[in-house]
Amino acid sequence: MQEEEFSELLQEESEPELVQYKIDPGQTPVRLDHFLSEKIAKVSRNKIQSAIESELVTVNGKKSKSNYKIRGNDLIEFYIPKSPSTSELIPEDQNLEVVYEDDDLLVINKKQGVVVHPAAGVYTGTLLNGLAWHLGYRQKEILTDGNERLGLVHRIDKETSGLLLVAKNEHSVSHLSKQFFHHTIDREYLALVWGEPDPAIGTITANIYRDPKRRSCMGVSKDGLEGKHAVTHYELVESFYYTSLVRCKLETGRTHQIRVHMRHIGHTLFNDEKYGGDQILKGTLFTKYKQFIQNCNKILPHFALHARSIGFIHPNSGKKMYFEQELPENFKNLVDKWRHYTAHRKEILDDGKFEFED
Repeated sequence: MQEEEFSELLQEESEPELVQYKIDPGQTPVRLDHFLSEKIAKVSRNKIQSAIESELVTVNGKKSKSNYKIRGNDLIEFYIPKSPSTSELIPEDQNLEVVYEDDDLLVINKKQGVVVHPAAGVYTGTLLNGLAWHLGYRQKEILTDGNERLGLVHRIDKETSGLLLVAKNEHSVSHLSKQFFHHTIDREYLALVWGEPDPAIGTITANIYRDPKRRSCMGVSKDGLEGKHAVTHYELVESFYYTSLVRCKLETGRTHQIRVHMRHIGHTLFNDEKYGGDQILKGTLFTKYKQFIQNCNKILPHFALHARSIGFIHPNSGKKMYFEQELPENFKNLVDKWRHYTAHRKEILDDGKFEFED
């Protein structure tokens, strides 16, 4: 696998991992935080206590306290927030576009083309490098594993633009991660796809798994048994005859979820090379139309997906927070070009009516 492909694998939405412990019948009573500290490697007791306070830990389905004495047959469930390694992370001044910030969290407008965090072959220029600088680290300082958690509670693809939520302390990490796990975070994306979805409003429920032959690609499980449960709600916003602007709301957050789900129902994202969207999937055979598509690809030389909005409960105030981010300029220009095409379609086509539809 190429380093670039490996790097892309890590640029994905992620949800906390659920860990369960069924206590042996003969277990000697011991504090809950002590028990978890021994069971979970590389997680400090302070972080575990914070997770318990944030209700990421339950005992027999109920919230508990750090000093609870576990007993035989107890069922402990612990939601562990996932976060990328910060090994040898060098802070860089990137002048991040911060949409909102307070003592507990910040919302960033991530630019298209920015890798979220370091991976093999990509050690600088990532959003995490910029985030480390923004949070106050010095230019030459190198962060290593265990020094600091940089609060990523979810991720988006390198080529996806839009809003990214970052926690600034352990309580916020735990609280926001729990919201992601229970699918109570509201996330809306705008995508330009091939074709026009019918029905115009729908829900895609299909397990997503990693393609064993193309490890950088994901696919939909044919038998419904492989992969992870995934749900995407979509709604047609505007039709451009051969393409459509679609609003997608994520219920789950799987790798390439929108890209794979929309392809699954026959509406691959426009110019998504990895999943075949860089080919002409709807339209005519005429030269003028092919040139039009080439010009569109130059405007937005990657798949058309933007994280437009995010809504969540603030980890301290308990208030509902909601943020929107308009489309970046090149995405807007692409939509305008298709809108103009729809209005002047007869001028673009030759006199013939020979067209093909997939």
